[in-house]
Formats: sequence, structure tokens, C-alpha cells
Amino acid sequence: MQQPSRARRRARGAGRGPGHQAAGALPGDPPGPKPRAYGAWAAWGTGVAVYVFAVAQRTSLGAAGLDAAERFGISASALSAFPVFQVLVYAVAQIPVGLAIDRRGPRRVLATGLVLLIAGQFGFAFATNYPSALVSRTALGCGDAMIFVSVLRVVTNWFPSRRAPFIAQLTGLVGTLGNLFAVTALTSMLPVLGWTVTFAVTGAPGCAVLAVVLLFLRESPDAPSPLSGMRWPRLRPRRPHGPSVRGRKQEAGPGAGALTLAAQVRGAWQEPGTRLGMWVHFTTSCWASPFLLLWGLPYLVDGQGLSRSEAGSLLGIVVVIGMGYSLLFGQLLSRRPQARTPLMLTVVLTTCVLWGAVLGTPPGHTPPWLLVTLAVVLGANGPASLVGLEYARPVNPPARAATAAGMVIMGGFTATILALLAMGAVLDALTPPGSGGYSPTAFRIAFLVPYATTALGLVQILRLRGKAAALEQPYRTRSGEPHA
Repeated sequence: MQQPSRARRRARGAGRGPGHQAAGALPGDPPGPKPRAYGAWAAWGTGVAVYVFAVAQRTSLGAAGLDAAERFGISASALSAFPVFQVLVYAVAQIPVGLAIDRRGPRRVLATGLVLLIAGQFGFAFATNYPSALVSRTALGCGDAMIFVSVLRVVTNWFPSRRAPFIAQLTGLVGTLGNLFAVTALTSMLPVLGWTVTFAVTGAPGCAVLAVVLLFLRESPDAPSPLSGMRWPRLRPRRPHGPSVRGRKQEAGPGAGALTLAAQVRGAWQEPGTRLGMWVHFTTSCWASPFLLLWGLPYLVDGQGLSRSEAGSLLGIVVVIGMGYSLLFGQLLSRRPQARTPLMLTVVLTTCVLWGAVLGTPPGHTPPWLLVTLAVVLGANGPASLVGLEYARPVNPPARAATAAGMVIMGGFTATILALLAMGAVLDALTPPGSGGYSPTAFRIAFLVPYATTALGLVQILRLRGKAAALEQPYRTRSGEPHA
């Protein structure tokens, strides 16, 4: 039988319409023909560059907690307000940001977030009083809230669903480079360059990253390059050749154009998988996030008697080891989604046991090997928190993927807020005024707070796990993904 000519094959493919799935595609894959690999990785690389910058700004205060208390003359509770307001805005903004991404596309949201991040960090660099510094960190938190969910939406638009767990973990892995910069470079820069120059230098690269997003980021395979409109101006706007990922006519999922905002939020929340993912993110964020964001360096210096360089090295171990865990967890969950819950529970329970061992030793007499082991296990908490996204992803259509992801991420930052506030209050209550620092005993009691939030999260996970697993199986069957 004679093979059809190239022209005939082209003509046959032309009538398939913009929403046609490529041969071999699964229901959860991006619509349209299979995107080229270099285009997908270029889009992801642009998004992840923004995420690295955002993580560096978010965690920069973790290396400057003692300096901030001295610069602004504030107590532990007031110092806690910096990350609390930053994280509170982050958590509250997750659902509105998810809705904005689902409706308007990730490129606009990424650019807006970058502007806020840059403005917040520069404002913090030049702040000379506590209120202006607090406003700057709040603006930074608002911009930070727009970044990770936008990058996840770029991943959803470009990569097949079966690769989503690995790409999400890879995003988290590369993002930790920003954290590594914050806990190592900033620790060295602050004593030499001073407060203003250090934080201004940290925020300056955001201008270059913003230019890359505006000029080069294609948010989906069928979206034109931003530069194409600049090179060939048209009297009329070009009509899209595929499903739009922006605006009210988005067709990324069934009935997306008809969804109201309330229905989109309600639909995501009613899925037990979304709520289970939120509580997984909540539980896995109880220990590492407060440690890296604010209280890790003061605890290691004042509570364990380490030098600033030794404390910075331990924080660096948490970050570097987390990169290895991200690769391991991403590969494992792509092949064996049934490993999600055992993996997450192992990380949480091991962290609780090791913290118990550290807090149970006399202050200043904790063996170095135990502190290093704790740092190694804390490094697994960040990658384990991303497991929460894998409970929400299979049961939510692409039209509300960012909304559901925002709900999941909101859980982890809620846990962080509760821990930061409570730990700051405990430290203030147990530290006499004018003492010039926090006592080791106060730190030991303050670090008991995450046990309460962890217990709350574990109860909710066990309550929702069975129902979420039962409802998830039909989705995985239709999409061709491995069963959990």
C-alpha cells in the first residue's frame, strides 16, 4: 500500500483544530501538538530563574535576624513580625493568585510579582525604622506569592502530566540555590558591606530577570514569542491559533470559560485531594520553614553556642542536602505515586525524633554529629512539602490547576505563620528585658511549638487520606498515570 505524500499528511493534520491532542498524548497533557523539548525547557528555565531570585529574597532575613533586631531595636515578637507578615501575605494571596494565573496566564503574574519583590527588597535595604521595614517585607511577601504557582502553571502548559512530579521537584531543587545564597553569601556580606549595600545588591539582579520574562517567556507552546510582536507590528492583534491561556476565553480545560471565580474555588476545595495536599504541605513545613526563615541562626548561635560561620555552614547543609532529596523524591514519585504518604510520614516522624534528641541534650553540649544529622533530615522537609501538590494535581482539571496549587501551598505557609508567632511569643516571655539575647532554655521551650502544629497536621492527613485515595483512582485511570 502506497504511503501518503507529505502534502496529503499536512492537509489531513490541518483539519484537526487547535485543541487536537498529539498521537500518544494523555488526557492530562497540554493540548495541541507535542511541544519541542528545547521550548519547554527554555520556558521552564526562565520561570525557575524567577523562582531562584524569589527564594533568595524570601529567605534573606534568615541570615540577618540578629542584625535586624540590632538595627531596628526590636524584641523577638517584633522580629517575628517580619517573616510573619511576609508569610501571611503569601498565604492569603495564594487563592487570588491562582485564580489570576488560571484566568490571565502566568507571564503577567510573574512580571507583577518580580516588580513587587524588587521594590520590597530595595525598600528593606534603605529602611531606617521598623514600620517602613515591615511594609517592605510585606510587599516582598506579596510578590513572592505570585512566583511558584506561576512556574507550576508554566510546567503544566509545557510538560506532559506524567512528568509533573519530577519537574516540580526539580523546580524546588534549583530554587534552593536562592536559599543557599541567602544563608552563605549574605552571612559573609553583611559584616563587610553593611545592611544597605548587602540588601540592595541582593535585589538588583531582579531587574535583569524581569527583562528576560518580559522579552522571552512563552507561557504555553501555542503562545507567540513576546519578541514577535515587537519585530513585526500589526494593525490588528494576531488571533491565537490554539487554546488561549490568558483571559476569559481560556480553554485549557473542559468548561473553563464558563467557570465563575466562586465555582472555581469551590470546585478545587471540594476535592479531598486538594485538602489532603494542603495538610501535607502544612505538616511538612512546621519545622524547616521557621528554622530557615528566622530562628535557625539565632538558635544555633545563642542556643547552641556556635559561631556565625559554623551556624551558616549548618544552614547551608540543610539547603544543599535538600537539592539531593528533590532529585530523589521527584524520580521516585514519577514512577511510584503510592510512595507519597509513606515518604512524607517518614520525613515528618524522623524530624520529630531528631529534634527531640537535640532538645533533650543540655544546652551547648549537643554533639556536633547530632546537629549535622538534624540538618541532613531538615533538608528533606522542603522536598517532602512538594509531595502535597501530587495529591491535588490528579483530581483538578488544568482550568483550575493553579487555584488548587495555591490552596496546597497556603497550608505550609499557614503552619509557618503559627510557628513563627508562637515561638517569638515564647522567647519574649522567657527572656528578661535588657538581657541582650535569648537564653538556651528559652530556645528549648520555643522549639517545642512545632510539635503541636505537626500533631494537628497528622490528624487531618489520616482523616482525609482514605477518601482522597478512593476518589483519585478514576482520574489516574483516565490519564494513564500509575495508580497510587
